Amino acid sequence: MNAIVQYLKGRGWACVDNSWYSVISLWQRWYQGKVPAFHCYQQYNGKRKVRRIRKTLGMAKTVAEDWANLALNEKVEIIASKPSVNKRIHEVLDANNFRVRANQLLELTFALGTGAFVEYLDGGRVKIDYIRAGLIYPLSWDNGTITECAFGSERVMRQESQITLGIHRLDEAGRYVVENHLFQRRGSTMRELPLPDGMEAEVHTGSAVPLFQILKPNIVNNVDLECPMGISIFANALDQLEGLDLVYDSYQNEFRLGKKRITVPLTMARMMMEEDGGVTPVFDDNDTEFYAVPAADGGENKIVELNMELRHEAHEAAIKSGLALLSCKCGMGKDRYSFEQGHVKTATEVVSEKSDLFQSLRKHELLLEHALVGLAEGVASLLGVTAAFETRVNFDDSIIEDAGSTRQRDLQEVRDGIMQAWEFRAKWYGETEEQAKAMGGKEPEADAFGFA
Repeated sequence: MNAIVQYLKGRGWACVDNSWYSVISLWQRWYQGKVPAFHCYQQYNGKRKVRRIRKTLGMAKTVAEDWANLALNEKVEIIASKPSVNKRIHEVLDANNFRVRANQLLELTFALGTGAFVEYLDGGRVKIDYIRAGLIYPLSWDNGTITECAFGSERVMRQESQITLGIHRLDEAGRYVVENHLFQRRGSTMRELPLPDGMEAEVHTGSAVPLFQILKPNIVNNVDLECPMGISIFANALDQLEGLDLVYDSYQNEFRLGKKRITVPLTMARMMMEEDGGVTPVFDDNDTEFYAVPAADGGENKIVELNMELRHEAHEAAIKSGLALLSCKCGMGKDRYSFEQGHVKTATEVVSEKSDLFQSLRKHELLLEHALVGLAEGVASLLGVTAAFETRVNFDDSIIEDAGSTRQRDLQEVRDGIMQAWEFRAKWYGETEEQAKAMGGKEPEADAFGFA
């Protein structure tokens, strides 16, 4: 929103240039499936130019969705070292539909380059906002880390466009202050409105812990090296996305243009008189296989069948090559996707620790873990937790190894004396070393930790 950027710059903030949000809009159009500059075109048919719309495989969304499911699924656990704190944090996460909304946000993050969790109090309850890239406005950053940031959202009230803006800034003591603003927007101009009841103009958190966490794919922003925002996972694969849709559109047209045709002489396509006086055509006009042609002088008056040759195998081979290129460019290796029976399929087999997919996933998990730990600390801060605790994140390794087989192997190693019982509990039940040793051989209670 250009109006928000201009407002923030007027306040003296060094915002990201407004042109960056045009780049985000391009990625968003690819994510949504249709880019007018590419998918809408004109073609000359010998008489005039006609408007055409290319078919799309929608692979930009598929890639973003795939990465989100790999990195943040139902098997990922956020675990606070103190059980009482862990319980309260997860109550907040559940109340904010975290499992669903966080995965959706991460999908948008991989697609648009940046996302954010924002925590706040509403009527004494801890709320979490899930903010996509186009509504994030960095205000200050250090070594690529955003330290102060504004977050906007737009709503329509009584047919009037309104913008809420939350500015998270540091005071002179290094503690966060959250400013809340409400604007009426008309075109590119904004007029500030009084805040609604219950919304404070300023909230002094009294804490150096930020109430926001920035999410980004762990790849270098080569679009703008100085920008603290992240780039889309497919930012460097737009040519491959275009190539795939170009081939897929041709693949679809191959069957439309290559259908069987039957030419019928005009003399045989004329209307015939029925006994009741009505007339009907010899061939139904709705039968698209038939096409009436004038007979050549002295030619035979007969029906001719035309069978077009379909090049589907060549198209399918080209689509498979395009999928391999796209997959590699997005950090998934060349075998992530296949094209079978007219559909894109995603590989589900266990991958090697040396694979491109595994190594890329571990890279992305580094930044994701930092954000999830920060989220837990932000929630705890708003809950008034003063006791010290540690947070760790257990990611899903099921794509790398068979969890059931590994668990049985570890259990056997405990029986053989190779692994200690507390090590087994810490690994499989999400307990800290102290908790595992204290529990000894006892079975932990179900749902005691994480999302289990």
